[in-house]
Amino acid sequence: MQLPLFPLNTVLFPGGVLPLRVFEARYMDMVRACMKDSAPFGVVLITNGSEVGSPAATEAVGTLAHIAAWDMPQLGLLHLRAIGGDRFRIAQTEARPDGLQVASIEPMAPDDDLPLPAQYLPCADLLRRVIADVSSQRAADEDQGGDPVNAIPFETPYRFDSSVWVGNRLCEFMPIALRARQRLMQLQDAAARLELVQRFLRQHGVLK
Repeated sequence: MQLPLFPLNTVLFPGGVLPLRVFEARYMDMVRACMKDSAPFGVVLITNGSEVGSPAATEAVGTLAHIAAWDMPQLGLLHLRAIGGDRFRIAQTEARPDGLQVASIEPMAPDDDLPLPAQYLPCADLLRRVIADVSSQRAADEDQGGDPVNAIPFETPYRFDSSVWVGNRLCEFMPIALRARQRLMQLQDAAARLELVQRFLRQHGVLK
């Protein structure tokens, strides 16, 4: 499978929300093509380089991004709201003349999604509070309106009984280094990810 890549200084998890402001010509063209064909693009974490300019070096594992909403508040600036899909592993990458990177990818199997074990219920309760707080803040901010970039950064349905969903959503908000977040995303064991998340939250006094 050939996939256009969008290297970013962020890590997208399956089911996660990615707000983007697109202005470079290569990515504007990429987004137009993706919307025309209802196709995803690939989000990968930058390991060397930057989001603009010359093609950046990236991690070998990324996540499909499906465009859910868009807006063009001014000419040459595109606002996107993308939702994370399945993960993939890059087999080979090539840079086109315009600087867009296109990769041959191998899909990764989704994590086994078991019901949330009882020992991780405090994680689900914490996530409920986080979502409620964020929703309240966004609802009170009248200036954000219908801008898909500033919509609540969670996609419904909320699956508080899902080991994968709870673990992934907490990983997105923990104050950790990008490389550590990348390693958590790459894990193919939802129980192991949840255990690491809960241990971190306890060590930092967020959970008892």
